[in-house]
Amino acid sequence: MSIDPIIEKTKTFVKDTLKNAEGGHDWFHTLRVYNNAVLIAKSEPVNLFIVQLGALLHDIADSKFHDGDETVGPKMAREFLFKQNVDSSIIEHVVKIIENISFKGGNEAQKFKSAELNVVQDADRLDAIGAIGIARCFNYGGFKNRGLYDPEIKPNLNMSKAEYKASTAPSINHFYEKLLLLKDRMHSKTAKKIAAERHDFMVQYLDQFYNEWNGLK
Repeated sequence: MSIDPIIEKTKTFVKDTLKNAEGGHDWFHTLRVYNNAVLIAKSEPVNLFIVQLGALLHDIADSKFHDGDETVGPKMAREFLFKQNVDSSIIEHVVKIIENISFKGGNEAQKFKSAELNVVQDADRLDAIGAIGIARCFNYGGFKNRGLYDPEIKPNLNMSKAEYKASTAPSINHFYEKLLLLKDRMHSKTAKKIAAERHDFMVQYLDQFYNEWNGLK
């Protein structure tokens, strides 16, 4: 089977699997990450097929929606790709991307490295910042019934992976605990350029948010 049909089958599989997903982690999130990854890959020395599959399958079963189980997504991806007769070395590379793409509080060492992972990770992180990143942040906060902001609850910048996953802090805290940190964690020149613009937008948004919160505007 040629590459293109596999990509199309993967898109259909992901779209069907995520049809009832939370709005910030649905098919449209995956599609944006895919498009970002393909864009970034144009300027990076990578295997585009692996990048495409990694981007499409990176959130096939996010652990946040599976009781924290980080094995579900990699297992689903491996089984799907095996049925498509994808080469075993490519399958394992894609699975490693899925296992290592997550931010996880930002304080845990990444166990696997590859140029393809860097591209997909950049693409995923770009979708977590800027206007869409803000929308996703509050959408997920609402999904988890979290408050918007509480001046008494300060951001925790030194959380462990377990603390990060268990956090119930207000959505505004997430800007400081993750979103505002991502600009400096991009790998590619393309992602760094896009991230700088999206980061500035978030900073402006927060200024406006606090002004409105405090009745200054």
